[in-house]
Amino acid sequence: MCVAAPLAAQETEMSPTPSYPETPRGGVVEEQFGIAVADPYRWLENDVREDQRVRDWVTAQNAVTDAYLETLPGRAAIEARLAELWNYERVGLPEKRGNRYFHSRNDGLQDQSPLYMREGIDGEARLLIDPNEWSEDNATALAEWEPSPDGDRIVYGVQDGGTDWRVLQVLDVDSGETLDDRVEWAKFTDLAWARNGAGFFYSRFPEPESAEFQSLNTDHAVYFHVLGTDQSADRLVHATPDRPGLNHVAEVTDDGRWLVIYSSEGTDERYEVTIVDLASPRMDRRTIVRGLDHNWQLAGNEGPVFYFRTDMDAPRERIVRMDVSTESRAISEVVPETEAVLEHAALICGRLVGSYLADAKSEAHIFSTDGTPIGEVALPGIGTVMGFEGESDDPETFFAFSSYATPTAIYRFDVSSGELTPFALPEAGFDPADYTVEQRFYESRDGTRVPIFVVHRSDLDFGAGRPTLLYGYGGFNISLTPGFSPAVLQWMEMGGVYAVANIRGGGEYGRKWHEAGRLQNKRNTFDDFIAAVEYLIAQGVTSPNQLAIRGGSNGGLLVGAVVNQRPELFAAALPAVGVMDMLRFDRFTAGRYWVDDYGHPDREEDFGALYSYSPYHNIAESGDYPAILATTADTDDRVVPGHSFKYIAALQQADLGDRPHLIRIETRAGHGSGRPTTQLIEEYADLWAFAAHWTGLEVPESNRAL
Repeated sequence: MCVAAPLAAQETEMSPTPSYPETPRGGVVEEQFGIAVADPYRWLENDVREDQRVRDWVTAQNAVTDAYLETLPGRAAIEARLAELWNYERVGLPEKRGNRYFHSRNDGLQDQSPLYMREGIDGEARLLIDPNEWSEDNATALAEWEPSPDGDRIVYGVQDGGTDWRVLQVLDVDSGETLDDRVEWAKFTDLAWARNGAGFFYSRFPEPESAEFQSLNTDHAVYFHVLGTDQSADRLVHATPDRPGLNHVAEVTDDGRWLVIYSSEGTDERYEVTIVDLASPRMDRRTIVRGLDHNWQLAGNEGPVFYFRTDMDAPRERIVRMDVSTESRAISEVVPETEAVLEHAALICGRLVGSYLADAKSEAHIFSTDGTPIGEVALPGIGTVMGFEGESDDPETFFAFSSYATPTAIYRFDVSSGELTPFALPEAGFDPADYTVEQRFYESRDGTRVPIFVVHRSDLDFGAGRPTLLYGYGGFNISLTPGFSPAVLQWMEMGGVYAVANIRGGGEYGRKWHEAGRLQNKRNTFDDFIAAVEYLIAQGVTSPNQLAIRGGSNGGLLVGAVVNQRPELFAAALPAVGVMDMLRFDRFTAGRYWVDDYGHPDREEDFGALYSYSPYHNIAESGDYPAILATTADTDDRVVPGHSFKYIAALQQADLGDRPHLIRIETRAGHGSGRPTTQLIEEYADLWAFAAHWTGLEVPESNRAL
């Protein structure tokens, strides 16, 4: 159907296209499977910390972007209102040790969330670790943390400037002193204490010889650190030097008897499982699951009887039992597969708690250890739950619940009695009843039924459509479920619609949904997203000159690919930390893992598909593209910033109309985790001002008018 352009979009005077910095073109052309592939901006892959030319280019690009963003109406009001919406208490999921409860807490606008401890459930929270004291720019964050079994110590990770690397340190809880223990080069690690508290298990890579933010990560291994000793004395527990591409993470069972090691090769949840008998002086080990074929996640154990969540013979996952004391280690089913996807399982006080995803919404059910259903956890509404961890001999557990118009709340749940009580309920400065959360379904190009969430202010008039922000991801078995963001709330408060498409490639419907959107099926991801756009337009929710799209990482690839395919559908695009060069992604840091979803660029059967949709390689030479504001960060060692650098350079060189194609490059930041609150607010203010300007969303100059 035809939808008239909104009056605001027709009458808004658009900012002129800025003059871009000059980006020298190189002459790199490489033949791959008979195709001459040009890569004129290869030099922008160089590390910004080491190459002055790249550093100068970043400075010039940021100067142009900053100057342009300053011209956008209402940006200051947006930033001021974002700060107000962000200013509410946020409490993290507690971890219980004895009578001590450990949890993070942010009083609202703290750049980093400190860690607290309560003596008893109603005790006063005592500050243990405040990462806001670690650096002047507050870009050094508290990452992973784990209390010892007796609650006397905490091992925690320090994340500096957004990097995936961690420095591990240990805090004495009673004295508040940081011990001399220091472990470096930990990455992609879990933290697991020995039952007696003498030390902890962790995972690390060898110290990089150079290019710590760009070099490939290989030879991952599990080590044990004894408190009070130097890292050089740490004991190597598990490594596979004959298979350097494997990653290994470890956990200790609640009874302290077993170390369970999961080995994987890529991003797929396909594991080999090795157990180490910690009661044996030589740490005897056995591999109980061989072959990287299926997901295996320990729910808990009763002595040698292990309960696992697995997708073996169950694409939407089930719970099985395995007796590791027997030579056969026969597997028997406990909780069968259902229509909903089993996302998490835990053995708590002799009962199994399973968290499920049904049409991208959470459910939670309780079972006996023989699989008999006991009941369902009464969740506060339609949304997303996380948590349900606990000890095998303690009925107390906690979970977090949130939705698009419901800030994250923490609840205490007793699995024996079914009693549900609040632990931390946030008081945000808005009324959730003022917003409407809808789940709809639409058909993709091949007839597949795809869910989409549409969220907006309840009083909106859709007579001529509304400025809309559509978000997508579609990869790596990751599900997009309802969750709260002050930034999203502010977009809706201004009168915009927020939509999330649960496209194929994600995990919303289990393994088959994932497989339908990866490798040779990757184009289904793009088709699903484009079909979501066409659905929103046909339903009168929005129109092409009112629509902005956004996605990060794999979602940045999604945005880049669909803009190349259908640029006429969008007014603005906001690709964040995107994978934009599909022919070289596997050459940097963690990129080699992504071949599970994308395929191998050096294999002819994969190369053709990758080259056909790679955002960097498929930018039109001329035409009319939407306004684009790409975002990345100088310390992103997950998706190195060279992806976005090359992409934006190619956009700026092409003749793609009058709308701007800009890049915003954050300093002292990485792929997303650990970012200071102040930095997030500033970035969202830029993004929302840009998107509002190009979709015709009116932004009052006064914060009070928002």
